[in-house]
Amino acid sequence: QVQLVESGGGSVQAGGSLRLSCAVSGYTGNVYCIAWFRQAPGKEREGVAAIRTGDGNTGYADSVKGRFTISQDNAKKTLYLQMNSLKPEDTAMYYCAATRDFGCRLEEYNYWGQGTQVTVSS
Repeated sequence: QVQLVESGGGSVQAGGSLRLSCAVSGYTGNVYCIAWFRQAPGKEREGVAAIRTGDGNTGYADSVKGRFTISQDNAKKTLYLQMNSLKPEDTAMYYCAATRDFGCRLEEYNYWGQGTQVTVSS
């Protein structure tokens, strides 16, 4: 089992920044990717950013490219999401998730944290 605990959410004004953290624990063998997802009220959950744990390769949704940065600290077993130039449309519950799927397919993320709320006001 893999346990994920998010922190760092909050309320900011548009243009501001936040850094989310995700503490990873448990058996993390063969966890190939860890990612951030978000879900706003009335909208489907979307993948925001992902990182392949082995080589650090990253991927981002078009909506956050150039503004968000995903990173990992292997020593601390922590995943981060640095969010800059925040917009009201970034308001959502943000979740950290992990997968043992080698292809890191979005539908194969099956370990989830409880989420942390991000609210961006205009």
